[in-house]
Amino acid sequence: MSNKTDTEAVKKDTPTNAGDSRKKLIFEFLRYAIVGGVAFVADTGAMAAVKEIFFKENCTSFQMGICVAIGFVVGLICNYILSNLFVFKSEEQREKGKSLSAFLIYFAVGAIGFGLTELGMWLGVKIVGPDGLWYILVKCFVAGVVMIWNYVGRKIFVYQGK
Repeated sequence: MSNKTDTEAVKKDTPTNAGDSRKKLIFEFLRYAIVGGVAFVADTGAMAAVKEIFFKENCTSFQMGICVAIGFVVGLICNYILSNLFVFKSEEQREKGKSLSAFLIYFAVGAIGFGLTELGMWLGVKIVGPDGLWYILVKCFVAGVVMIWNYVGRKIFVYQGK
């Protein structure tokens, strides 16, 4: 056999090469971004509904914190379920994701994200105010930053393969 044929055979037999790994990671992140978008809508919708129904105008920082916390819980549950179904697709990842310890780590990563969200929302609302739709724009910016933390944290601490 020629060297070219031997090299091609080795490449075909290699389970993953660097290009395939990067491509899988990119598609996994894109799926996570879509799932995150759905969870963001659930989170932001719950946050806005609680604010508009219970606190209306002149919402205090404490009340806004309550709204953000309720939205966080709704978004976390949505993200956990959808990530296990659509993002982390290997059997090993799915099995890891179904355990109680995985959910607790998932929650811990989310809790750090929640802290970042609360801090970002507090700072943003201090700047733009809680009235009108400005707080939603602040939430969009903060959510983009926190999404990156959540993906990396969950990928490393919950779904990392062998």
